[in-house]
Amino acid sequence: MRARTGISLFFFTNGLMMAGLLPRYPEIKASFDLSNTAFGLMVAISPLAAMLASALPAPLIRRFGAQAVSLGGTIVMALAVSLAGFAPVFAVFAIAIAIAGFTDSIVDAAQNVHGVIVEDAYRRTIINSLHALWSLGATLGGLVGAIAAGMRIPLGLHLSGVAAFTVVLAALATWLGRLPVNAPAETPVDAPTPPTKLPAGAWSVILPLAVLAIAGSLVEDIGFNWSAVYLVQNLGATAGVAGFGYTIMLGSQFVGRLLGDPATDRWGRVAVIKTGGVLIAVGGILVVTAPGLISVMVGYALAGFGCATVIPAAYAAAGRLPGLPEGTGITLVSWLLRIGFLACSPVIGAVSDLTNLRVSLCLLIVAGIAVFALAPVVRGRRQATTTA
Repeated sequence: MRARTGISLFFFTNGLMMAGLLPRYPEIKASFDLSNTAFGLMVAISPLAAMLASALPAPLIRRFGAQAVSLGGTIVMALAVSLAGFAPVFAVFAIAIAIAGFTDSIVDAAQNVHGVIVEDAYRRTIINSLHALWSLGATLGGLVGAIAAGMRIPLGLHLSGVAAFTVVLAALATWLGRLPVNAPAETPVDAPTPPTKLPAGAWSVILPLAVLAIAGSLVEDIGFNWSAVYLVQNLGATAGVAGFGYTIMLGSQFVGRLLGDPATDRWGRVAVIKTGGVLIAVGGILVVTAPGLISVMVGYALAGFGCATVIPAAYAAAGRLPGLPEGTGITLVSWLLRIGFLACSPVIGAVSDLTNLRVSLCLLIVAGIAVFALAPVVRGRRQATTTA
């Protein structure tokens, strides 16, 4: 039980760390006088840095162990987030969030390695609950960020305080999370690389799954990076109130993930994804057409709930594609998803500068339609056996 408590606490701290920054994006955007396009590029810095770190987790975990890498990475992230809070100029802020994103990718891999080891030792599934705790931590972090913005607590004081608290929790998680007796060694395989050849027809299955996952990630990106900015720019919300847009969307996603497994068992994955697509589209319509704050918040909640199972379902289907080496489907969908996620915010920023932010957030409606239309691809399709 100690090991499970420890790794659960690690997932919680990872969600908590960066989330407090997101509700304060409107004041960060204003303080550095960023256009929507520049802001979109700014929020792409962290996922770009995370992609650059993709080859590092495996050798680091083999050398130092998953727990040590998680703790060390959390400390580096805490320092970077604190630096972002006190950054005097945009260049320093950009470097800080790049370091945080780079390190977060390593910590995320280390936590999942340790989580799988603990799961194997317990001989029952716990990985879904671990990711739910990440969402809970991110929700709480967003809530604290919104309250801090509303109380006009200086950004540096807010972020450094959360960072220090997170490091304390990570240290406690390390102490609690010692591996059970006879647990398997922490020897992850190297990060997989794309195969030089794929079975004929494989891309016709992988690409729709990747587009489905990207549509789900677009909803997340709007919630994470644009919900607060939209509430301030288009509805005149205060900084404190605007921060709750992100919190509501992520909290709804958390609830959707808790309910996703039993719903899928009862009605099937395709039906659940189609319903999610409808909810995303309806939520998007409310966000871009409703004049009132409450209606927009309801739209955020519907979109967050609707996208909850989209990416997990795409990964699950990719992992079961016949005729592919183990892990290849998930690897390719994950890489394509990261590229799509990286492009989302710059595209939203550029479109909003050419028109306005309300028009660019119509992408929520497009994402919902795409999720509904692509839902059947998660069912599992034809086998590809001939090598191209």
